[in-house]
Amino acid sequence: MEENEVESERLENPPPMFDKKEEAEAAFWRLKKASDKSREERVKRVLAQESEGILTTLGRVVYISACILFDGLVLMEIPVSMGKTLVAWTLYTVLLVVAIKLQYNLYEKWFDVDISEMDFDQQ
Repeated sequence: MEENEVESERLENPPPMFDKKEEAEAAFWRLKKASDKSREERVKRVLAQESEGILTTLGRVVYISACILFDGLVLMEIPVSMGKTLVAWTLYTVLLVVAIKLQYNLYEKWFDVDISEMDFDQQ
């Protein structure tokens, strides 16, 4: 008896049907909104960098190049000189992670671009 009641309730209240077209359109607008926000952030950063001096721009390029050379050449000497053992690769990985975190923090400190004052909202 209870099974018949449950089945009759299920037939009376069918689950909501999702319209694929509406769902696709809603997904499109969510994606567009997210991509517009990230695009706006990129444009703000580029515009903020345009007002920088040439030395700051060159300093940014030199710093990134030096970090890549240090990470790729200097730190790679650890596993090469220690015989490519598991300990050497573990030490290399730990030092590489620490170096990248330090380099990132220094980059943020020295070359951070303030985009908080820029507003693109059109009203």
